[in-house]
Amino acid sequence: MATTRTAHTVWEGNLLKGAGTVSLDSSGRGSFEVSWPSRAEAANGKTSPEELIAAAHSSCYSMALSHGLDGAGTPPTRLETKADVTFQPGEGITGIHLTVRAEVPGLDAEGFAAAAEDAKKNCPVSQALTGTTITLSSELL
Repeated sequence: MATTRTAHTVWEGNLLKGAGTVSLDSSGRGSFEVSWPSRAEAANGKTSPEELIAAAHSSCYSMALSHGLDGAGTPPTRLETKADVTFQPGEGITGIHLTVRAEVPGLDAEGFAAAAEDAKKNCPVSQALTGTTITLSSELL
């Protein structure tokens, strides 16, 4: 069964001096302020589209990796995934770097590296972002 998740943004003013609020409608978990300075300069307590993409990518990747490891008979004890989304004003998103550290009993470093790469390739968010260079660092603890 397909699911649809919804968020919306209300923006007021022009790009450089305006500001907006993005709301997570499906979960009702909150609203977050956004602005051009929070995107292109310091965050200053506000979010950005890139931070929201990083959150989506790190969580999706963790789910995909967990599923792949479990399906291979080596379920993880713990996965810690960070996504760094780089934004260059005038260019856009120039890359995403995933860093995953994991505890996976019974799996060697080579097996983990292969599972980590497979999850990067097959995670639905990675697939949605195929126009962006996605790199990966993985470490088995």
